[in-house]
Amino acid sequence: DGVSLCHPVAWSRLPARFSYVRMKYLFFSWLAVFVGSWIIYVQYSTYTELCRGKDCKKIICDKYKTGVIDGPACNSLCVTETLYFGKCLSTKPNNQMYLGIWDNLPGVVKCQMEQALHLDFGTELEPRKEIVLFDKPTRGTTVQKFKEMVYSLFKAKLGDQGNLSELVNLILTVADGDKDGQVSLGEAKSAWALLQLNEFLLMVILQDKEHTPKLMGFCGDLYVMESVEYTSLYGISLPWVIELFIPSGFRRSMDQLFTPSWPRKAKIAIGLLEFVEDVFHGPYGNFLMCDTSAKNLGYNDKYDLKMVDMRKIVPETNLKELIKDRHCESDLDCVYGTDCRTSCDQSTMKCTSEVIQPNLAKACQLLKDYLLRGAPSEIREELEKQLYSCIALKVTANQMEMEHSLILNNLKTLLWKKISYTNDS
Repeated sequence: DGVSLCHPVAWSRLPARFSYVRMKYLFFSWLAVFVGSWIIYVQYSTYTELCRGKDCKKIICDKYKTGVIDGPACNSLCVTETLYFGKCLSTKPNNQMYLGIWDNLPGVVKCQMEQALHLDFGTELEPRKEIVLFDKPTRGTTVQKFKEMVYSLFKAKLGDQGNLSELVNLILTVADGDKDGQVSLGEAKSAWALLQLNEFLLMVILQDKEHTPKLMGFCGDLYVMESVEYTSLYGISLPWVIELFIPSGFRRSMDQLFTPSWPRKAKIAIGLLEFVEDVFHGPYGNFLMCDTSAKNLGYNDKYDLKMVDMRKIVPETNLKELIKDRHCESDLDCVYGTDCRTSCDQSTMKCTSEVIQPNLAKACQLLKDYLLRGAPSEIREELEKQLYSCIALKVTANQMEMEHSLILNNLKTLLWKKISYTNDS
């Protein structure tokens, strides 16, 4: 009653079945190729939009060659071409960022592209370029007048502090790119444009601190800072095409697998805690870390922490002035970057000016999983307790500064004690 394999009817059915399976296989193969190609095309289009180094160089060099701007990097970038852009690291079209080489020395090149005519609190805190690029100071401005301009800018950004005159003199020293003892108009225009950038200002203020990248040079508002070997707390970097197809949960697991050994992680963590000290009530006021993600931190071959991107570290006075009285419906409307949050006053529907979480609490939140994974058993319990106490810190708490110092010192002491006799320290 069944059909024998030798029966002609069975053989007549096989080609049709085989053809159907083959067509199904071909269809899904072509579909996979189409979807994959589309994803790669979209990502490539995004990449070309994000990475506009040629445009950046053209704008800067046109201004340099017409004598508008000047700086120590100008000749290398625009004439001898010994400063060139390598791998693109940009995450936004208006903030260009590249690995670069300058006279055989590695560096990171940063350049701002877009003119921002007003502050958009949801995206950028810095009104980077004015309507006319490099329009200040004007021809005929005296050095004294330029110093007054810079002083007024610092007063607005950093608050009214008694030592701002020292900072102004420091800026004039940096602005004198050719070290001839005078600031030319081109150098002053470059310095003025750069001073609108919080990262540049912070590099100047913290130029002698270990964890702040060194400024190598500038031309207009393009600047070059030292690079570090490892750009992220985690030790793995994959091509962007491969990153597309890795689920975020699996990627986090990979990150944890490729971290340095625990003593080295502890040394990197100590570096971050020391940087928090540097920006907390430093010589020219308090700076707030508004994006404490791992991608903004790096380290060198000795496992000393180096900041990779400080563009979202902003003066507290500046942020308070901009956020207070901003209209809001909920606390979600009172956020800058990812980590600087104030609350929404429901009676007035305005943002308050007090940031809720201090830098140290945000740093500890980032370090919690990083440090607890692989931590020596004899200190794990104490380390976990201290990290959670740190994460619980609030700006509004009584005696916050005392608590802040105590927790920070306890954490550093605990980590140093454990690694001080190891080769990794």
